[in-house]
Amino acid sequence: MNDSVSFGYEDVSPEEKTERVGAVFSNVAKKYDLMNDAMSAGMHRLWKDRFVRRVKPQPGEQILDMAGGTGDIAFRLAEHGADVTVSDINQEMLDVGVERAMERGLDSFVWSRQNAEELSFPNRSFDAYTIAFGIRNVTHIAKALAEANRVLKFGGRFYCLEFSTTEWPGFREAYDAYSHHLVPQLGQVLAGDADSYRYLIESIRRFPKMPEFEQMIRDAGFVRTRVEPIMGGLVAIHSGWKV
Repeated sequence: MNDSVSFGYEDVSPEEKTERVGAVFSNVAKKYDLMNDAMSAGMHRLWKDRFVRRVKPQPGEQILDMAGGTGDIAFRLAEHGADVTVSDINQEMLDVGVERAMERGLDSFVWSRQNAEELSFPNRSFDAYTIAFGIRNVTHIAKALAEANRVLKFGGRFYCLEFSTTEWPGFREAYDAYSHHLVPQLGQVLAGDADSYRYLIESIRRFPKMPEFEQMIRDAGFVRTRVEPIMGGLVAIHSGWKV
């Protein structure tokens, strides 16, 4: 298959990946926080706090939070006074975010169903673009990065939080065993869905290594790129600027 992309450990057509990833997130939308807790042993909350500190949102800034359907990042950004547009390709994920915002009495967000590869926003619309644990699920990552660059203003900043591959000896092997064997079992017990959790773990293993992904960000036109590994690279914060 010449034009194939990865879906976990499988190689599938781009159309099939888009469809199957959509089904995964439709299945796990209601259990998304539970999913992240299972995959990270609850550490994702601390990583997201750290991520938003790096973004340094300012009052009145226009920020696009892509693949942010449930609002986890958006709520944190808004605490600093930023005006946040929350976008996701999956309507079920957005529905969860809207419900959570209503429960918190928050009504300042724009909720917009969007494909990261083909955003409907005009050029130079946003001061910052954030994406947390979403870029690896995009069918064509390079297209999504190019779109991120397009919708950012000059001087705008790109921030991505994503799982990677830890380089800590010993811990890497322990995490591999935990993630491949225990996480799908937890998914079955807690959410009745082992297959979706198995895909999410496999998608981490197929995601480009940190230096390779940083180069992809540069290729999309960003400068002053930086990678900040967390826990030896288990998770990484990638950033770049549009000039």
